Amino acid sequence: MGRLSRAELQEQNRAKVLAAARDEFAERGFRDAKVDGIAERAGLTRGAVYSNFPGKRALYFAVLAGLAERESVSESEYESASVSESTSASEAGPASETTRDALGALARAWVARLPLADTDEEHGPARLGMYVMPEVLAEGRIRRPFAQLMKLDAILLGLALERLRPPGEHDGSGSQVRVAEAALTTLHGASRLAAVAPGFVEPFNVVSAVEQLAGLSLHDWWPPPHVITQAWPTDEPWDPPRVRDAVRGEPALLTDDGVVAILGLHRIEAVEEAVRAAPPGARITAVLVTGDPAELAPLARLTVADLCNCLRRAFPPSAWPRLQVVFDESGAFAAAAGLPAVSDATEAAVRVEAGRIVARADGRGACHAAASAEVAAPAAAADGPG
Repeated sequence: MGRLSRAELQEQNRAKVLAAARDEFAERGFRDAKVDGIAERAGLTRGAVYSNFPGKRALYFAVLAGLAERESVSESEYESASVSESTSASEAGPASETTRDALGALARAWVARLPLADTDEEHGPARLGMYVMPEVLAEGRIRRPFAQLMKLDAILLGLALERLRPPGEHDGSGSQVRVAEAALTTLHGASRLAAVAPGFVEPFNVVSAVEQLAGLSLHDWWPPPHVITQAWPTDEPWDPPRVRDAVRGEPALLTDDGVVAILGLHRIEAVEEAVRAAPPGARITAVLVTGDPAELAPLARLTVADLCNCLRRAFPPSAWPRLQVVFDESGAFAAAAGLPAVSDATEAAVRVEAGRIVARADGRGACHAAASAEVAAPAAAADGPG
Protein backbone atom coordinates (compact mmCIF):
# COMPACT_ATOMS: atom_id res chain seq x y z
CA MET A 1 0.00 0.00 0.00
CA GLY A 2 1.42 3.38 -1.04
CA ARG A 3 1.92 6.34 1.24
CA LEU A 4 -1.07 8.58 1.83
CA SER A 5 -1.05 12.02 0.27
CA ARG A 6 -1.20 15.05 2.55
CA ALA A 7 -4.90 15.52 1.78
CA GLU A 8 -5.66 11.84 2.43
CA LEU A 9 -3.77 11.92 5.72
CA GLN A 10 -5.61 15.04 6.82
CA GLU A 11 -8.96 13.45 5.96
CA GLN A 12 -7.99 10.30 7.87
CA ASN A 13 -6.98 12.33 10.94
CA ARG A 14 -10.19 14.34 10.75
CA ALA A 15 -12.23 11.13 10.77
CA LYS A 16 -10.26 9.88 13.78
CA VAL A 17 -10.87 13.12 15.65
CA LEU A 18 -14.60 13.03 14.93
CA ALA A 19 -14.91 9.41 16.06
CA ALA A 20 -12.95 10.14 19.24
CA ALA A 21 -14.99 13.27 19.94
CA ARG A 22 -18.24 11.35 19.54
CA ASP A 23 -17.09 8.84 22.16
CA GLU A 24 -15.82 11.56 24.50
CA PHE A 25 -19.07 13.56 24.30
CA ALA A 26 -21.21 10.43 24.75
CA GLU A 27 -19.24 9.30 27.80
CA ARG A 28 -18.52 12.62 29.54
CA GLY A 29 -21.04 15.08 28.07
CA PHE A 30 -20.11 18.27 26.26
CA ARG A 31 -19.28 20.29 29.37
CA ASP A 32 -16.86 17.76 30.86
CA ALA A 33 -15.31 16.61 27.59
CA LYS A 34 -11.66 17.62 27.11
CA VAL A 35 -9.75 18.29 23.92
CA ASP A 36 -6.81 16.41 25.45
CA GLY A 37 -9.09 13.44 26.05
CA ILE A 38 -10.26 13.56 22.44
CA ALA A 39 -6.66 13.69 21.20
CA GLU A 40 -5.72 10.71 23.38
CA ARG A 41 -8.68 8.67 22.12
CA ALA A 42 -7.75 9.51 18.51
CA GLY A 43 -4.07 8.67 19.03
CA LEU A 44 -3.12 12.17 17.88
CA THR A 45 -1.61 15.28 19.42
CA ARG A 46 -3.64 18.18 20.76
CA GLY A 47 -2.25 20.24 17.88
CA ALA A 48 -3.60 17.74 15.37
CA VAL A 49 -7.09 18.19 16.82
CA TYR A 50 -6.86 21.97 16.55
CA SER A 51 -5.51 21.77 13.02
CA ASN A 52 -8.82 20.19 12.01
CA PHE A 53 -11.23 22.06 14.30
CA PRO A 54 -10.91 25.50 15.92
CA GLY A 55 -12.34 24.35 19.26
CA LYS A 56 -14.53 21.97 21.24
CA ARG A 57 -17.78 23.64 20.18
CA ALA A 58 -16.98 23.26 16.48
CA LEU A 59 -16.20 19.61 17.12
CA TYR A 60 -19.48 19.19 18.98
CA PHE A 61 -21.51 20.68 16.14
CA ALA A 62 -19.62 18.54 13.60
CA VAL A 63 -20.25 15.32 15.56
CA LEU A 64 -23.98 16.01 15.85
CA ALA A 65 -24.23 17.03 12.19
CA GLY A 66 -22.53 13.80 11.15
CA LEU A 67 -24.93 11.71 13.24
CA ALA A 68 -27.97 13.54 11.84
CA GLU A 69 -26.76 13.18 8.26
CA ARG A 70 -25.99 9.50 8.77
CA GLU A 71 -29.61 9.04 9.83
CA SER A 72 -30.64 10.97 6.73
CA VAL A 73 -28.64 8.69 4.43
CA SER A 74 -30.18 5.59 6.03
CA GLU A 75 -33.65 6.99 5.46
CA SER A 76 -32.98 7.89 1.82
CA GLU A 77 -31.70 4.37 1.14
CA TYR A 78 -34.87 2.93 2.66
CA GLU A 79 -37.04 5.30 0.64
CA SER A 80 -35.19 4.41 -2.59
CA ALA A 81 -35.82 0.72 -1.94
CA SER A 82 -39.50 1.44 -1.27
CA VAL A 83 -39.82 3.42 -4.48
CA SER A 84 -38.17 0.70 -6.56
CA GLU A 85 -40.70 -1.83 -5.27
CA SER A 86 -43.69 0.34 -6.18
CA THR A 87 -45.06 1.60 -9.47
CA SER A 88 -44.34 5.26 -8.70
CA ALA A 89 -42.52 7.42 -6.18
CA SER A 90 -45.82 8.93 -5.07
CA GLU A 91 -46.87 5.56 -3.65
CA ALA A 92 -43.85 5.40 -1.34
CA GLY A 93 -43.31 7.21 1.94
CA PRO A 94 -45.75 8.20 4.69
CA ALA A 95 -49.48 8.24 4.00
CA SER A 96 -50.22 11.70 5.45
CA GLU A 97 -52.92 13.27 3.30
CA THR A 98 -53.82 16.33 5.39
CA THR A 99 -51.82 19.02 7.13
CA ARG A 100 -53.11 17.76 10.48
CA ASP A 101 -51.89 14.22 9.75
CA ALA A 102 -48.51 15.50 8.59
CA LEU A 103 -47.98 17.79 11.58
CA GLY A 104 -48.91 14.96 13.93
CA ALA A 105 -46.47 12.59 12.21
CA LEU A 106 -43.76 15.26 12.30
CA ALA A 107 -44.30 15.79 16.04
CA ARG A 108 -44.22 12.05 16.73
CA ALA A 109 -40.93 11.70 14.85
CA TRP A 110 -39.55 14.68 16.78
CA VAL A 111 -40.50 13.57 20.31
CA ALA A 112 -39.44 9.97 19.65
CA ARG A 113 -35.79 11.04 19.83
CA LEU A 114 -36.08 13.11 23.02
CA PRO A 115 -34.89 12.05 26.49
CA LEU A 116 -38.34 11.82 28.10
CA ALA A 117 -37.55 10.19 31.43
CA ASP A 118 -34.95 10.63 34.17
CA THR A 119 -33.97 6.99 33.66
CA ASP A 120 -32.17 7.88 30.41
CA GLU A 121 -28.39 7.74 30.63
CA GLU A 122 -26.93 11.06 31.72
CA HIS A 123 -24.75 11.32 28.62
CA GLY A 124 -26.42 8.68 26.44
CA PRO A 125 -27.38 9.16 22.76
CA ALA A 126 -30.75 10.75 23.61
CA ARG A 127 -28.99 13.50 25.60
CA LEU A 128 -26.01 14.02 23.32
CA GLY A 129 -27.50 17.13 21.72
CA MET A 130 -28.76 18.82 24.88
CA TYR A 131 -26.01 21.47 24.85
CA VAL A 132 -26.69 22.80 21.35
CA MET A 133 -29.06 25.54 22.52
CA PRO A 134 -26.85 26.68 25.42
CA GLU A 135 -23.92 26.97 23.02
CA VAL A 136 -26.03 28.94 20.56
CA LEU A 137 -27.12 31.26 23.36
CA ALA A 138 -23.55 31.75 24.52
CA GLU A 139 -22.51 34.03 21.66
CA GLY A 140 -24.27 36.54 19.43
CA ARG A 141 -22.03 35.53 16.54
CA ILE A 142 -23.83 32.17 16.56
CA ARG A 143 -27.33 33.33 17.50
CA ARG A 144 -27.85 35.40 14.35
CA PRO A 145 -27.04 32.57 11.89
CA PHE A 146 -29.06 30.15 14.01
CA ALA A 147 -32.10 32.43 13.83
CA GLN A 148 -31.81 32.40 10.03
CA LEU A 149 -31.41 28.62 10.00
CA MET A 150 -34.59 28.32 12.04
CA LYS A 151 -36.28 30.55 9.47
CA LEU A 152 -35.12 28.16 6.75
CA ASP A 153 -36.60 25.22 8.68
CA ALA A 154 -39.90 27.10 8.91
CA ILE A 155 -39.84 27.84 5.18
CA LEU A 156 -39.19 24.18 4.35
CA LEU A 157 -41.96 22.97 6.66
CA GLY A 158 -44.34 25.70 5.52
CA LEU A 159 -43.82 24.85 1.85
CA ALA A 160 -44.50 21.18 2.57
CA LEU A 161 -47.73 22.08 4.39
CA GLU A 162 -48.81 24.25 1.46
CA ARG A 163 -48.40 21.37 -0.96
CA LEU A 164 -50.75 19.23 1.14
CA ARG A 165 -53.57 21.80 1.28
CA PRO A 166 -56.37 21.38 -1.29
CA PRO A 167 -56.68 24.21 -3.84
CA GLY A 168 -58.72 27.09 -2.44
CA GLU A 169 -58.40 25.95 1.17
CA HIS A 170 -56.44 28.92 2.47
CA ASP A 171 -56.69 32.55 3.40
CA GLY A 172 -54.53 35.34 2.04
CA SER A 173 -51.73 33.94 -0.11
CA GLY A 174 -51.99 30.47 1.41
CA SER A 175 -48.55 30.69 3.01
CA GLN A 176 -48.07 28.27 5.89
CA VAL A 177 -44.70 29.53 7.09
CA ARG A 178 -46.10 31.14 10.23
CA VAL A 179 -47.93 27.94 11.14
CA ALA A 180 -44.63 26.12 10.63
CA GLU A 181 -42.92 28.64 12.93
CA ALA A 182 -45.52 27.94 15.62
CA ALA A 183 -45.01 24.18 15.24
CA LEU A 184 -41.23 24.50 15.49
CA THR A 185 -41.55 26.77 18.53
CA THR A 186 -43.61 24.07 20.25
CA LEU A 187 -41.24 21.25 19.30
CA HIS A 188 -38.06 23.09 20.26
CA GLY A 189 -39.66 24.08 23.53
CA ALA A 190 -40.42 20.42 24.19
CA SER A 191 -36.79 19.59 23.41
CA ARG A 192 -35.47 22.11 25.91
CA LEU A 193 -37.81 20.95 28.67
CA ALA A 194 -37.04 17.28 28.00
CA ALA A 195 -33.36 18.09 28.52
CA VAL A 196 -33.67 20.18 31.69
CA ALA A 197 -36.81 18.66 33.27
CA PRO A 198 -36.83 14.91 32.56
CA GLY A 199 -40.30 13.43 32.88
CA PHE A 200 -42.13 16.75 32.45
CA VAL A 201 -42.82 16.48 28.71
CA GLU A 202 -45.84 14.32 27.85
CA PRO A 203 -45.35 13.18 24.23
CA PHE A 204 -49.06 12.70 23.52
CA ASN A 205 -49.83 16.28 24.55
CA VAL A 206 -47.02 17.67 22.38
CA VAL A 207 -48.26 15.73 19.35
CA SER A 208 -51.86 16.78 19.98
CA ALA A 209 -50.89 20.45 20.37
CA VAL A 210 -48.91 20.47 17.12
CA GLU A 211 -51.77 18.76 15.26
CA GLN A 212 -54.14 21.53 16.35
CA LEU A 213 -51.96 24.10 14.61
CA ALA A 214 -53.20 22.79 11.25
CA GLY A 215 -56.45 24.68 11.79
CA LEU A 216 -54.83 27.84 13.11
CA SER A 217 -55.35 31.00 11.05
CA LEU A 218 -52.41 33.37 11.40
CA HIS A 219 -53.34 35.44 8.33
CA ASP A 220 -50.02 34.49 6.81
CA TRP A 221 -49.07 36.23 3.61
CA TRP A 222 -45.83 36.93 1.84
CA PRO A 223 -44.99 40.62 1.27
CA PRO A 224 -42.82 41.30 -1.79
CA PRO A 225 -39.53 43.06 -0.96
CA HIS A 226 -39.61 46.86 -1.00
CA VAL A 227 -36.14 47.29 -2.48
CA ILE A 228 -35.43 45.12 -5.48
CA THR A 229 -31.96 44.73 -6.97
CA GLN A 230 -32.09 44.59 -10.75
CA ALA A 231 -31.13 41.36 -12.49
CA TRP A 232 -29.10 41.64 -15.68
CA PRO A 233 -29.13 39.23 -18.61
CA THR A 234 -26.07 37.20 -19.39
CA ASP A 235 -25.04 34.05 -21.22
CA GLU A 236 -22.56 31.95 -19.27
CA PRO A 237 -21.81 28.25 -18.95
CA TRP A 238 -23.35 26.45 -15.98
CA ASP A 239 -21.19 23.63 -14.68
CA PRO A 240 -21.83 23.22 -10.93
CA PRO A 241 -20.04 20.60 -8.83
CA ARG A 242 -21.86 17.47 -7.74
CA VAL A 243 -23.43 18.15 -4.36
CA ARG A 244 -26.04 16.68 -2.03
CA ASP A 245 -29.51 18.08 -1.45
CA ALA A 246 -29.95 18.18 2.33
CA VAL A 247 -33.75 18.21 2.06
CA ARG A 248 -34.04 14.87 0.28
CA GLY A 249 -30.75 13.33 1.38
CA GLU A 250 -29.70 12.56 -2.19
CA PRO A 251 -27.73 14.17 -5.05
CA ALA A 252 -29.05 17.61 -5.93
CA LEU A 253 -30.67 18.13 -9.33
CA LEU A 254 -28.93 21.14 -10.84
CA THR A 255 -29.51 20.87 -14.59
CA ASP A 256 -33.20 21.81 -14.51
CA ASP A 257 -34.41 25.33 -15.26
CA GLY A 258 -34.67 27.40 -12.11
CA VAL A 259 -32.97 29.75 -9.68
CA VAL A 260 -29.80 29.13 -7.69
CA ALA A 261 -29.50 31.43 -4.66
CA ILE A 262 -26.12 31.78 -2.95
CA LEU A 263 -26.85 32.93 0.58
CA GLY A 264 -24.69 33.75 3.56
CA LEU A 265 -25.95 32.61 6.95
CA HIS A 266 -27.25 36.12 7.71
CA ARG A 267 -29.43 36.21 4.58
CA ILE A 268 -31.01 32.74 4.38
CA GLU A 269 -34.62 33.87 4.66
CA ALA A 270 -34.27 35.64 1.31
CA VAL A 271 -34.69 32.27 -0.41
CA GLU A 272 -38.45 32.57 0.15
CA GLU A 273 -38.38 35.53 -2.24
CA ALA A 274 -37.07 33.21 -4.96
CA VAL A 275 -39.66 30.55 -4.15
CA ARG A 276 -42.58 33.00 -4.29
CA ALA A 277 -41.41 34.91 -7.37
CA ALA A 278 -40.19 32.04 -9.57
CA PRO A 279 -42.25 30.77 -12.51
CA PRO A 280 -44.39 27.66 -11.82
CA GLY A 281 -42.33 24.48 -11.93
CA ALA A 282 -38.95 26.22 -11.62
CA ARG A 283 -36.50 24.45 -9.32
CA ILE A 284 -35.11 26.60 -6.51
CA THR A 285 -31.77 25.77 -4.91
CA ALA A 286 -30.43 27.52 -1.81
CA VAL A 287 -26.64 27.32 -1.57
CA LEU A 288 -25.57 28.18 1.97
CA VAL A 289 -22.15 29.81 2.44
CA THR A 290 -20.39 31.27 5.46
CA GLY A 291 -17.28 33.15 6.46
CA ASP A 292 -16.80 30.68 9.33
CA PRO A 293 -17.15 27.21 7.75
CA ALA A 294 -15.32 25.42 10.59
CA GLU A 295 -17.98 26.21 13.21
CA LEU A 296 -21.08 27.60 11.52
CA ALA A 297 -21.26 25.15 8.60
CA PRO A 298 -21.70 22.11 10.91
CA LEU A 299 -24.38 24.00 12.85
CA ALA A 300 -26.19 24.68 9.58
CA ARG A 301 -25.96 21.05 8.51
CA LEU A 302 -27.24 19.90 11.90
CA THR A 303 -30.21 22.29 12.01
CA VAL A 304 -31.44 21.39 8.53
CA ALA A 305 -30.85 17.64 8.94
CA ASP A 306 -32.76 17.52 12.24
CA LEU A 307 -35.84 19.05 10.60
CA CYS A 308 -35.62 17.16 7.32
CA ASN A 309 -35.19 13.77 8.98
CA CYS A 310 -38.59 14.31 10.60
CA LEU A 311 -40.12 15.95 7.54
CA ARG A 312 -39.34 12.95 5.34
CA ARG A 313 -41.02 10.63 7.85
CA ALA A 314 -44.13 12.80 8.04
CA PHE A 315 -44.81 13.98 4.47
CA PRO A 316 -45.22 11.95 1.28
CA PRO A 317 -42.59 12.66 -1.38
CA SER A 318 -45.21 14.48 -3.46
CA ALA A 319 -45.45 17.12 -0.71
CA TRP A 320 -41.74 17.68 -0.13
CA PRO A 321 -40.91 21.37 -0.66
CA ARG A 322 -39.93 22.65 -4.10
CA LEU A 323 -36.63 23.76 -2.67
CA GLN A 324 -33.19 22.17 -2.52
CA VAL A 325 -30.62 23.08 0.15
CA VAL A 326 -26.90 22.71 -0.54
CA PHE A 327 -23.98 23.40 1.81
CA ASP A 328 -20.96 24.99 0.16
CA GLU A 329 -18.27 24.89 2.85
CA SER A 330 -15.37 25.21 0.41
CA GLY A 331 -16.87 27.94 -1.78
CA ALA A 332 -16.53 25.77 -4.92
CA PHE A 333 -20.22 25.97 -5.78
CA ALA A 334 -20.31 29.74 -5.32
CA ALA A 335 -17.27 30.05 -7.59
CA ALA A 336 -19.07 28.02 -10.27
CA ALA A 337 -21.90 30.56 -10.05
CA GLY A 338 -19.42 33.42 -10.52
CA LEU A 339 -18.80 34.42 -6.89
CA PRO A 340 -15.10 34.03 -6.03
CA ALA A 341 -15.58 35.39 -2.49
CA VAL A 342 -18.44 34.93 -0.04
CA SER A 343 -19.37 35.95 3.51
CA ASP A 344 -22.26 35.55 5.92
CA ALA A 345 -23.83 38.67 4.34
CA THR A 346 -23.77 37.27 0.78
CA GLU A 347 -26.96 37.36 -1.26
CA ALA A 348 -26.65 36.56 -4.95
CA ALA A 349 -28.69 34.55 -7.42
CA VAL A 350 -28.49 33.22 -10.95
CA ARG A 351 -31.26 32.10 -13.28
CA VAL A 352 -30.53 28.87 -15.16
CA GLU A 353 -32.25 27.87 -18.38
CA ALA A 354 -31.29 25.14 -20.84
CA GLY A 355 -28.05 24.50 -18.97
CA ARG A 356 -26.85 28.14 -19.16
CA ILE A 357 -26.82 31.05 -16.73
CA VAL A 358 -29.15 33.55 -18.43
CA ALA A 359 -29.49 36.17 -15.66
CA ARG A 360 -27.81 37.12 -12.43
CA ALA A 361 -28.32 39.51 -9.55
CA ASP A 362 -26.27 40.53 -6.54
CA GLY A 363 -27.07 42.24 -3.25
CA ARG A 364 -30.22 42.54 -1.14
CA GLY A 365 -33.22 41.52 -3.22
CA ALA A 366 -31.15 39.39 -5.60
CA CYS A 367 -33.29 36.28 -5.06
CA HIS A 368 -36.49 38.07 -6.05
CA ALA A 369 -34.80 39.83 -8.97
CA ALA A 370 -33.35 36.68 -10.51
CA ALA A 371 -36.53 34.66 -9.98
CA SER A 372 -38.87 37.27 -11.45
CA ALA A 373 -36.63 38.48 -14.30
CA GLU A 374 -37.95 38.21 -17.82
CA VAL A 375 -35.01 36.71 -19.65
CA ALA A 376 -34.33 36.67 -23.36
CA ALA A 377 -32.83 33.81 -25.30
CA PRO A 378 -29.12 33.34 -24.49
CA ALA A 379 -28.05 34.59 -27.90
CA ALA A 380 -29.60 37.98 -27.20
CA ALA A 381 -28.16 38.34 -23.71
CA ALA A 382 -26.08 41.35 -22.76
CA ASP A 383 -22.67 41.22 -21.15
CA GLY A 384 -23.70 42.78 -17.85
CA PRO A 385 -25.67 45.54 -16.21
CA GLY A 386 -26.26 48.57 -18.39
